[in-house]
Amino acid sequence: GKVISLCDASSCIIDDAGIDMDKCSYVLDLKNVKRGRISEYADKYKQSTTCFEGKNVWDVIREQGIKVDIALPCATQNEINGKNAAALVKNGCYCVAEGANMPSTPEAIKIYQENKILYGPGKAANAGGVATSGLEMSQNSLRLSWTREEVDNRLLIIMKSIHKNCFDTAQAYGKKGDYVTGANIAGFTKVAKAMLAYGVV
Repeated sequence: GKVISLCDASSCIIDDAGIDMDKCSYVLDLKNVKRGRISEYADKYKQSTTCFEGKNVWDVIREQGIKVDIALPCATQNEINGKNAAALVKNGCYCVAEGANMPSTPEAIKIYQENKILYGPGKAANAGGVATSGLEMSQNSLRLSWTREEVDNRLLIIMKSIHKNCFDTAQAYGKKGDYVTGANIAGFTKVAKAMLAYGVV
């Protein structure tokens, strides 16, 4: 597989040749150093890239009928609606992993579930940012300085634990492979146990 799309607040690009590490390095420099727009990527790689000004990638995929294997909504809340979720399914998508807070509408989530899409909800799949903040707080309070590799290793352990908890919980409640149910029940159980331990209820 290959990554074919990136977007920002102004537009999205589709690169039929795929976005390799060299192109990714260009984007990092474009966005983090030059503070440029993703449309500039299309100017640089015009042989293989189309820029869709003022459009989000999910509308473009729906309107252009672009084949998709994996969708990674990582921008904002409610960026994938029901129409776009249906188009993802129609265009061959088998996995949606959220890298933002609630980027799929409830209607979109229902479509994923009805079509057996492997779906990682943001409350689990996007937990890495919060987990890393917790690791930073631990370092600060202990006056430690971990290497990037050590932070990454600790994060990997946390994310594997979240995955196992979601998977096992879904299976225990008769919903094997349903990460929404697993994440919801596991999250509720964790909060409920904490409330009971503190005597809140």
